[in-house]
Amino acid sequence: MKPKPVPPGPGQESVWDYPRPPRLEAVAEDVEVYFDGRSIAFTEAPLRVLETSHPPVYYVPPDCVEEGVLQPNGRTSYCEFKGIARYFDLVAGDNRSVDAAWAYDEPAPGFEAMAGYVGFYPARVESALLDGEAVQPQPGGFYGGWITTSIVGPFKGLAGTLDW
Repeated sequence: MKPKPVPPGPGQESVWDYPRPPRLEAVAEDVEVYFDGRSIAFTEAPLRVLETSHPPVYYVPPDCVEEGVLQPNGRTSYCEFKGIARYFDLVAGDNRSVDAAWAYDEPAPGFEAMAGYVGFYPARVESALLDGEAVQPQPGGFYGGWITTSIVGPFKGLAGTLDW
């Protein structure tokens, strides 16, 4: 059963206005990721993926991630739109976060611009900021969407939402 979208207020976007299939776009927003008490990724030029019912997922250029904190772990997944993703554990100091990040090395047509860019799960890092605002993780743990006050849902991810 499709949920009732929350009407967006001034300056907000509704995830129900996002397209399917998803769209990749470059944006001028500050993205910063913290782990082990320090900033491990920062960019003023991320890419984001917008898909119906999902909060945006932000991707950071690989040269904007601190060297040595991403350890490939051999896990992969397949997205029907973007292709095969490979996963990384985030390791800094004595801290490890399993499957905290992922990247598409050879994305599917339409998503080539994101080759090598790194996505981070907000729930698996110390904190993630978008233009200085603390990001809330997308519910459910499977998807890596970034929820801020600039978007409204409801959001896919919890039990019972797979058919949205």
